[in-house]
Amino acid sequence: MTMNDSEPQASKTQPNPMQTNYLSFEKDQKLAIVWMDQAGSKVNTISPEALDAIGGVLDVVEGDDEIEAVVFISRKPDTFIAGADLGVLKTMTDPAQARALSQGGHALVRRVQALGKPTVAAIHGAAMGGGLEMALACSYRIATNHKKTKLALPEVMLGLLPGGGGTQLLPRLVGIQQALSMMLTGKNVYPRKACRLGLIDALIFRHGLLDAAKQAARHLVAGTLTPRRNDKERAARLLEGNPVSRRIIYQQAEARARKETRGNYPAPLKIIDCVKTGIENGLEAGLEAEAEGFAALVFSPESRALVSLFFARQAAEKNPLKDAARPVAHVGVLGAGLMGAGIAEVSAGAGLDVTIKDVDLATAARAKKQVWQSATKKAGKRILTPFERDVMTERVVPVDDYASFAPVDLVIEAAPENLNLKRALLADTEAVTRAGCIFASNTSSIPIAALAKASARPETVIGMHYFSPVPQMPLLEIIKTDQTPDWVLATAYETGLRQGKTVIVVGDGPGFYTTRILGAYMNEALLMLEESAAIEQIDDAMERFGFPMGPYELFDLVGIDVAAKITEEMSRYETARAMNTSAAVRKLADAGYLGQKSNEGFYHHETAQGRIKKKAVNETIYAFFGGARRKTFDPAAIQNRLALLMINEAVYCLDEGLLATARDGDLGAVFGLGFPPFLGGPFRYIDAETPPAIAARLGRLKAQHGERFAPAPLLQEHARTGAPFYGD
Repeated sequence: MTMNDSEPQASKTQPNPMQTNYLSFEKDQKLAIVWMDQAGSKVNTISPEALDAIGGVLDVVEGDDEIEAVVFISRKPDTFIAGADLGVLKTMTDPAQARALSQGGHALVRRVQALGKPTVAAIHGAAMGGGLEMALACSYRIATNHKKTKLALPEVMLGLLPGGGGTQLLPRLVGIQQALSMMLTGKNVYPRKACRLGLIDALIFRHGLLDAAKQAARHLVAGTLTPRRNDKERAARLLEGNPVSRRIIYQQAEARARKETRGNYPAPLKIIDCVKTGIENGLEAGLEAEAEGFAALVFSPESRALVSLFFARQAAEKNPLKDAARPVAHVGVLGAGLMGAGIAEVSAGAGLDVTIKDVDLATAARAKKQVWQSATKKAGKRILTPFERDVMTERVVPVDDYASFAPVDLVIEAAPENLNLKRALLADTEAVTRAGCIFASNTSSIPIAALAKASARPETVIGMHYFSPVPQMPLLEIIKTDQTPDWVLATAYETGLRQGKTVIVVGDGPGFYTTRILGAYMNEALLMLEESAAIEQIDDAMERFGFPMGPYELFDLVGIDVAAKITEEMSRYETARAMNTSAAVRKLADAGYLGQKSNEGFYHHETAQGRIKKKAVNETIYAFFGGARRKTFDPAAIQNRLALLMINEAVYCLDEGLLATARDGDLGAVFGLGFPPFLGGPFRYIDAETPPAIAARLGRLKAQHGERFAPAPLLQEHARTGAPFYGD
């Protein structure tokens, strides 16, 4: 457990011989202490200016014979170095600029390694991307065992590869297999695992980081300290010393990357190629391949889209009405099912007290048990300590009465999609809560204004639409009405941010934004079954397009009965738009085909050891769609119909004011519905293909399949003018 969470303190040293906007440098006897502290930023990042500043420190160290070793440490509260300054990439107009940036990082790595004096990276908080590459160049790495400390090379998530030497340094330190695993997933590695892998040489409590780093530096100078290596890791490295074994590792990694990316993401294969080149042909060849690969990827459409999503998400993490938000310390959750338990978990994890109610205490208690089980898994991975797990779990109090809701600041209702039920819950809640308590409905389709009609204080009724599973899905869709005051919206927004969510705000109406565009997509999939399409063919085509699963697998995951209720709620709107709504989903639900919850849906499912596994297509489903399959569809035609209907519906939402910006539309589609991230979202996709091209494709679909494919008026306007939806 961390004993002291205050900022690491500098020891008494000689006056600073050097200070820049990025770092300060001071001498402590025969040690150089380099404090990284980027001015005007909450975190340290790697940029050309940062590389110059670190290079200036190395000039001093190289020229000062009194300095025997260097310690790199950060003054930022919870960050070593957060990674590259992505804003620099946005300004680049030529691959040569990206190549030069990578080569600048390589030059710095070589200088650190050739310094002839021990270098120690003292890491607390995030060491990501270029920050970890900087640490990899050092002789020794010591990190705090704090939960905020995490290490990663996450560039693959932005369609990039590590460009500062990471593809070469990491495999040489932890082995090829472990390095590929880190770089191809971009996942965080936490302190104890990092130490086990050899990525970190030692762990220390946060308050002792500086002193421990200085001590390590002095022992390295004296030759009395050598990094420890795990015996299992040594065995793995011996295996990788065999050229035949390495070839198998590369082949398996390439096959897995092709299978998982469906050819939509070029970065994973380039990462593998860089590692292979460096290991087989030497460091210099590997660094050259890395610089070339980095430059090519920076200008790839996939990376451009992913980087745009990164900045969009960053913008959404700032509450524009923060000053109007009221404090929330205690949340009430109505409904202890899967959604309610998930909402309780992210709320308790954010430090909020949670009272969760259901029809009986046993049901409510199961939600608390779910929170404990999830927190226990995190404790097992050392993300949480057992104490933190226990504290988090004890914040959740199960109840079966409304009286316990009297002190709460915000109630989040997570009941089934039934307007009368939700109105009854609202009335019962308002009878015991104070006037300033907000009532938020986790509805996916019911208009908030319709719900608020049952309220004595309708201005405090808002929508907070979470996505399942709540702890894993990043999006929160907040639905405001014409009556919603700024303080209610701001408070809901701030709560979502505390829960770790990416927040978008949308207008009220059937299905709001995400359910509305998903409904159009899913309905078209049903209509294609009525045209005698095959389930697996359509699911496969949409997975190839880039969705994480096809529409029928998604039906089974969400629940066909849930989809039926949503369809009924949406039907009035869809009828007005001539959407040609399929009635099959209600018939399926009434016949007992519920999806995963009944093990029978569009697919057969099997539950084993608490996990649900998809098996074969359920052929009996076809009886609801005209019987045996008689038609084969071209994959491109499938993708065109389903994806363009969703995209066109997104434009309708922007045109009607349900969306404030195209940015919100892209965030909602990608992080809530799994729209392919490498395409950037519906509006980035339109801009990439151009509005005239998308409008023309929809026009052809309209001629073939009917009015539901008519291009949205706003899309037609952009097609006429040629103006993109984004101004950048």
